Formats: sequence, structure tokens, C-alpha cells
Amino acid sequence: MFYKIVKLFKSFSAKERRIFIAALSVFVVSAVFLSVSAFYQSTVAEPVEGGVYTEGIIGQPIAINPLIAGDNDADRDLIALTFASFFDLAETYKTDEAQKVWNITLKPDLKWSDGAPLSSADVLFTIGIIQDPDTHSPLFATWQGVFAERLSELEIRLTLRNPFAFFLDSIKNLRVAPQHIFDNIPPQNFRLSEFNLKPVGSGPYKFVSREIRNDGFVERFAFTANKYYPLEKPFIRNFNVRFFANKTEAINAFNIKTVDGLGGIEENDREKLKVGHQVIAANRPRYYAIFLNPGTSLPLKEKEVRTALSLATDRARLIAEMLGGNGDPVYGPIPPSVEGYDAGLFAGEVFSPELASTTLDKAGWKISEDGVRQKTIQKTKVRLEFDLIVPEVRFLVDTAKLLQQDWRQIGVNLNPIILRSSDVINSALKPRSYQMLLFGQTLINQANPDAYSFWHSSQRFEPGLNFSLFSDKAVDGLLESIRQNTDPATRAQELSKLQRTISDQKPAIFLYSPRYLYVTSKNLGGFSADSIASSADRFIGVNRWYLKTARVFK
Repeated sequence: MFYKIVKLFKSFSAKERRIFIAALSVFVVSAVFLSVSAFYQSTVAEPVEGGVYTEGIIGQPIAINPLIAGDNDADRDLIALTFASFFDLAETYKTDEAQKVWNITLKPDLKWSDGAPLSSADVLFTIGIIQDPDTHSPLFATWQGVFAERLSELEIRLTLRNPFAFFLDSIKNLRVAPQHIFDNIPPQNFRLSEFNLKPVGSGPYKFVSREIRNDGFVERFAFTANKYYPLEKPFIRNFNVRFFANKTEAINAFNIKTVDGLGGIEENDREKLKVGHQVIAANRPRYYAIFLNPGTSLPLKEKEVRTALSLATDRARLIAEMLGGNGDPVYGPIPPSVEGYDAGLFAGEVFSPELASTTLDKAGWKISEDGVRQKTIQKTKVRLEFDLIVPEVRFLVDTAKLLQQDWRQIGVNLNPIILRSSDVINSALKPRSYQMLLFGQTLINQANPDAYSFWHSSQRFEPGLNFSLFSDKAVDGLLESIRQNTDPATRAQELSKLQRTISDQKPAIFLYSPRYLYVTSKNLGGFSADSIASSADRFIGVNRWYLKTARVFK
């Protein structure tokens, strides 16, 4: 056949040969195109195993130990990579109608990353150590009033002293620790254990090695996929973590491609990224507000003043300029992304310096010669001038400056006082020595609207988180009932009342709820954390992250 085609070709004239070659070329190209098109139509790209991923973390690990780890983000990040939650280890769970008794059965044949068996004894050990005052576990308060019983190798029963509507979150957030590693260590010595930096866990990744400089700075951790992980095994086989002293160093490392991902990037950091990347934005159950302390300022005792300050706050501009549009306005104690948020309550909220000025005029606050309003209270002239404590974080400092401009328009003078975060906590928060405080509050997760810690009157002083020292019996009752009410419909009504009451009283000037920004290389797929409360939550579903794909037939 081929011989005949060659013979026919040789019989063509020069012009006919050119036409034949052109036609043949079109035919071949069309055939290839149609074949490729047919292949792509009949196949899909699916993730496959392989690749090396390096995460950048700002800070230093101290204790990769779920029994004692506190608010150190580096520790919590690595715990999320190396320790599975109690919920992930469970095959089934059930509770009684009052949600006071929980029976949980573990998956069979569970193992720690070192191959040792994992059983209900490890769960009982973990809860017992957390409840031991000598451990000083940050989870101590969460697990008080919970009685744990081991029913069998795989079964455990948890009995609550009082119903708690959000106890399932406590189960999900509990990372089980290995009894065979820590059983012989006195709780007060846990912080001295070498296993704090050589974790043996049950999570998606297994500790392999670490690099530490002579000065003690931890530079790098290496992990590999944990073959005993009880859920789907990770697609990315080798997962490394590099640590940096500050954000500038971390961004520089990203720009030279020595790290592939960075979490917690702020909007003003994006202009510093010089290489190809993608930015993933996730909702956060978090809001920032100006918390008001009426005990240190006579004007702040007046609801008219607090209302005027809220009216004079341009939230839309704050979100556009401080957050690059990656955020939502907030007017109450429940952020928009959290279950139970009642958007209808805030439909009438407006930015109106004119209405703010009218409100202050009616309350007797008159403009003085220097443009700052004043009023005689208890025979003393009082100016509408406030000191605002602000953590030394760029977008918060810029927020304070913009508020300073907005409030000046209505005759209010704002003096931002910029402090390091540690000084804010030690000098202002703990003694509650401030007139105003710009700070953030984070709820447990998107499905948990429990605001007890932030607004109940019992939480007004250290170590509570009621930064406005707010006290209202009706609000206290709602917060207590929301915690114990297991009926979703009734709880939704109580949440609406809670938001309306707190918003009406204006104990804080609520500002915005920023989204969490994660920057990563363009080839990363599978990122699935749609709501991130703490930095470690970005690793929810990290086992489904992938760098490589292959075409498979549908």
C-alpha cells in the first residue's frame, strides 16, 4: 500500500505534489487534534500521589503536643499535620436526647505513626491528662465536668455534667495523644520531653527529621505521608515545613521558591509577591471591633455617644482599603459567616456622619473652638476625646488612622496608641486599663455561634474575654441558654435576640470580619478549608492536597 502511494506521488507534477503535501498536512493535523479532543472529552484529570511541598511558618515550635500546646501558631500547625482528631479516629458516635451521654466507637486496627496500636485507652489517657491540674493544659476548662469511661478496646463513654449544645466541637478539636509515649512522664515534666519536637501521632503526616541551628532556632521539619492515617492517605508524599523569624523573610523565601505556601497573608503583603502564585481566601468566624470601657470614660457611658461613633464608622471603606475587599461588615457579636447570624437585624445600618452629628447635638455635645465636642458633666467640662490601644499590626494601625479621620468629622478626637502585641495583653488587656481597644475575637468555627466567653458578665475580668466589661442579665441568660439548648429552631431565636440586644446597646463599635488569605504555588490543588478559625485550620483536608494529576477515562 505504501509503495503504491509513493509511486503515485512520483507521478505527480511539482504543483500536484505541493497540493498533495498540503492536503496531507491538514489531514494529519486534524486527525491529531480530533484524537486529543476526543481523549480530553472522554477523560478527567484526577490527583495522583507524588511531589514535595514546603510550607512556610512564621515563628518557632515549642511543643508539638496536643496535651499542652497553647496559642503558639507554629505548634498548632504542626499538631494539625501530625495528630488526628478524636472525631477522625471514630467509626461511630451517638448521644442521648439531652446530649449529656456520648458513646463513641473507634475505627478498628488504628495505629500510631510508630506502629504501636491506638485504642480507647489512649483517648481516656488524653482526657485524664487534660483534666489534671498539674498539666496546666489550655484545654482544662473545656473538658471540666466530663466523665470518661472506657467500655472496651474500641468504645468510650463520655458523660457531661450539664448539656452542652456544642460538645461535638470539643470532640472534633480533641487531638488524641499516645499513652505509650507519655504515660511514664509526670505531667509537670511534659514540657521537657524530647517528644515535643519529635512527635509520634496519628495524623496525615509522620515526623522524619528536623534541623536546628546552633543558637537553637528551629529551621526545618521534614514529614512523610503516614501509612497508618485512618482517613484517605495524602497525595503529597513529602511535606516539609520551614520556619522564619518574620514575615519579610517568609515572603522572600516564597519569591525564590524555597517555600510553596504561606498562611495568614495580609492584603498589603500581596504587592510583595514577585512570582506566579494563587491566593485562596477563606471565611473566618472572626471579627474586629473597638471595645469600649465605660469605667474609664464618662462619655462612653452615654449610649448616644456610642451610637454616634458607630454611625460615623465607614465600614465599606475600611474593608476596601484595609482588606482589599476580602471581608464583611460586622454590626454585632456573630460574624456573617457563622451559623445563627441574623442579617435582617442590620439591614438598616448606615454610615452617616450627618446623623451621628445630629445625635451628638441632641445629647448636648457642642463643637468647641478647636473642633472637638465638649459637654459639662458633673460640673466638669468633658471633651469627646479618647485613647485607643492598637496592636502593632499594619492593617489595624491603618484602620485606627482611618477611624481617626472619620470621627474627627463629627467632632471626636481619637488618639491611637500603638503597642506591641505582648504589651497590649500585659499592660492593657489583663488589667483592663484602656478607654478603647482595637482587637479581634474568634468563635470556635463556622457552625458554632457560642459567644459566652466574649459577652457573659462572668468573663469581664482576666482571664475572661469580655473586653467591654459588658453586663446584662438578659444577655447572660441568652448566652447560657444557647449553650444548653439542643433545639436548632429555639437556639436560632435566642441568637437573634442576643445579636439585637448587644447591637442596640453598642458596648463595642463592630468593624469587619476579614477573610483568611493563603498564598501558594499555582500547581497546588485540593485546598478545601472554606472556613478557617485558627491558622492550623488551613490544613483541614491536607491529605487531599495534590501537586500532580493524571488523565483517567470517565
